[in-house]
Amino acid sequence: MIKRTLLGLSIALAMPAQAAPAPNIVLMLADDLGWQDVKSYDIDAPSPMDTPNIDALAKRGILFRQGYSPAPTCAPTRCAIMSGNHPARARKTHVLGGAPPHPYSKSKWRMMEPWYSGRMPEDEVTLAKILRENGYATGHCGKWHMAIDHTAFPQPEDQGFEWTRSNLGVSKKMTPHRLTGFATKGAKDPFHLDEKGFARDQNTEDAIEFIALHKDRPFFLYLATWLVHTPIHTRSRELLDKYVKKLGVDLPKNPGEWAGEGQTNPFYCAMVEEFDHYLGQLIEYLEATDDPRNPGHKLIDNTYIILTSDNGGMEQVPGEIITDNYPLDRGKISLMEGGTRVPFIVTGPGVKAGVDSDVMVNGLDFYPTILSLTGVEKPKDKHLDGADLEPLLHGDATDPTLVKESDGRARDTMVWHFPNSVALESTIRIGDYKLVRNYDHVNNSRTPEFELYRLYRSEGGKQVREDIEESKNLAAEMPDKVREMNNRLTEIFTEMKANYPSYNPKFQGKLPHKETVPVVIGHQIKGGDVVFTFKERGAKVVHADLIYTRNGNQKAEEWFCVPAEILDGGKVSATLPEGATHCFINLIDEHNFLVSHPDPLGNADAAPPKANFAENAITVVK
Repeated sequence: MIKRTLLGLSIALAMPAQAAPAPNIVLMLADDLGWQDVKSYDIDAPSPMDTPNIDALAKRGILFRQGYSPAPTCAPTRCAIMSGNHPARARKTHVLGGAPPHPYSKSKWRMMEPWYSGRMPEDEVTLAKILRENGYATGHCGKWHMAIDHTAFPQPEDQGFEWTRSNLGVSKKMTPHRLTGFATKGAKDPFHLDEKGFARDQNTEDAIEFIALHKDRPFFLYLATWLVHTPIHTRSRELLDKYVKKLGVDLPKNPGEWAGEGQTNPFYCAMVEEFDHYLGQLIEYLEATDDPRNPGHKLIDNTYIILTSDNGGMEQVPGEIITDNYPLDRGKISLMEGGTRVPFIVTGPGVKAGVDSDVMVNGLDFYPTILSLTGVEKPKDKHLDGADLEPLLHGDATDPTLVKESDGRARDTMVWHFPNSVALESTIRIGDYKLVRNYDHVNNSRTPEFELYRLYRSEGGKQVREDIEESKNLAAEMPDKVREMNNRLTEIFTEMKANYPSYNPKFQGKLPHKETVPVVIGHQIKGGDVVFTFKERGAKVVHADLIYTRNGNQKAEEWFCVPAEILDGGKVSATLPEGATHCFINLIDEHNFLVSHPDPLGNADAAPPKANFAENAITVVK
């Protein structure tokens, strides 16, 4: 307020308040951090892991108890977050990918995964690209894993990031084992301990450096830490000893093993606290640093912080129990609740503090929400599978009706698709209920076709915990509910053009109709077209795909999939994409058996690591 005197009168002139500049965004993605690994998420037995900085962050904003990852594994979640596309739509449903469909074992594996992409398309309009086009400094730090391997194309700089670092930091494997090579206080030690006994983490320092270099512009930092993924270790002996004592356990004689059940692994508990510590370092920097774009304020005042995980906790690997997601069932590599329900915290300007919300949210929501928070318009013709959470974040965060579908209806439905690994399943959640569709159910007494669980019981506008353990399958009791939810799941995946797993005709065990699968008897390449001839043996061919590569017999061999046309007279025709060097044809019959020609495995029963499938493919000569 400024006062001026005019003709002896004191007149108060109201000056407009200075609008805050465009906000900063920090999206921090943990790797394999489980829902019950964080102290503030405790709902039954207390977590033994100390996470004071995450807990303080939750008190600063909104803690979502029903936050989900888009997928139960790393790469598809990362691609979904950055592209805004559901893994089923993107055909990026698991790690690696970009290989011809084949069973893990030709003789012992009943089903095989469908083709799925090895990466995010290079021309994808990523969140980073659109923010950069609108004046944001875009930085990636840590893990990438949105390509067929960690170093393959495309890399962060190809997807809209002007600044990128990928140092492993404290996650670098300790050698010769995890009870050797602990950090010291020596200045020359690259992991030297700080005053609190934590090892120096280059990944965290890189993130802070990016902010320091770009704080004069609005910035988007995608901090994808390698923690708390395997290898499970800590470089702080002091921290390891703390959890050995706290848990009342002894260190193993074999450093590479841990057989203690539940959350008793001291190496892992120490890792979780390390992750929490490094988050605290980043927040401390934001709190202490003046904002050059907003005089009189610190960076934290105009920064949204989003913290989540790429999937649920990895409960165990061969030889080691890591953690336990109980009361949630299972963990990473599963679509049960333990595989997809994750920590999910949001803070920032205008976000109410200390809110505990049961509204369903998903990592797919980040793209539209960040656009809304930054005032950036959605790219023209860009499809987004998530919802804008801005009305929820700046309104009543406990009101699920504030989260809208594209048609304006309140969102009550989410789907997941994981036709991969040993899971081979899809799920849909509508309100209180969750349906699991299992694909490997034919002649399989261990796996029902459907599982139905009532996770919550809505009463008076609130959800009361019912069966988040997914322990009581209601499918037999509620067939109409199963049918309704399964039809909705099919409807959604049909629109997304999802692909599905198929049965293996070379499986040594019994499978109905295995003897009726078609056989490919030849092929002919003419110019840019290839025609395959096949013979039906009782089962009708209902679908065909051409699987091809442009870099056969080269490093990081990558395969793609295009539809082929089924012709009369037992023929299939496909146009070879420009640059194709090798190809296969895939036929799927009416009983969902997949026949590949030639056989991608050749005479082998299983593919070796980093298999060169071109050796068994048709060579394209032009």
